[in-house]
Amino acid sequence: MTATLDIDQAATELEHADAADVLRWATANLPRFAVSSSFGADSAVLLHLIAQVDANIPVLFLETGFHFPETLRYRHDLAELLGLRDVRDLKPELTVVQQASEHGGGLYVRDSDGCCAIRKVEPLNRALREFDGWASGVRRGQTSERAETPVVQTVNREGRDMVKVSPLARWSTEDVDGYLAHHGLPRHPLAEVGYPSIGCAPCTRAVLPGEDPRAGRWAGSAKTECGIHIELPGEPVALELRDRSGR
Repeated sequence: MTATLDIDQAATELEHADAADVLRWATANLPRFAVSSSFGADSAVLLHLIAQVDANIPVLFLETGFHFPETLRYRHDLAELLGLRDVRDLKPELTVVQQASEHGGGLYVRDSDGCCAIRKVEPLNRALREFDGWASGVRRGQTSERAETPVVQTVNREGRDMVKVSPLARWSTEDVDGYLAHHGLPRHPLAEVGYPSIGCAPCTRAVLPGEDPRAGRWAGSAKTECGIHIELPGEPVALELRDRSGR
């Protein structure tokens, strides 16, 4: 059994929809659907919405081996608080020690793109082979590269067309802050001490007064993305989907 989705039409219809309604559309139309989360500074917003729509939706967390201890505690505590039932730790094929043995220590300094490819991009691509689509917390106001992010789009991952959903694409920083406050959601502990954007510990520093919120990521380089949100366009009109049994 197959179904065909008109992604262009969905993108138009959902452009101004509530984030929860975007997620409901995704769960209704994508037989195998997940959400990726960094359990970073603002991650509680999307994860809270996921918990309200369907707490059984798989949550994909990239366990790079380089996270701050605070991130790992927050990942555990927030998942428990929200009642998320299927949080999956995606690990690279190489441990930190194996990566240092094969590529030399401090790869994140010498070749941060290569390090991200090993520890983030490849594990996510591998995990997404099980799904027809996924959601992320990308917002248009975060970086210039994200400014045109559609709420719904077809992307190509490893030669396969999938649906990527960005329910918070239109949200501002004020929207995020208001949602967190209204629902009493805890922020990542480092967000309270000068880390408005949080990635791997070796590549993240606190942000100084007056700096861009993402200035602490890969500081001193032109890099602004780890690669997991750099998409190749897929077919723009339709996507063939299998039913939940995988047929």
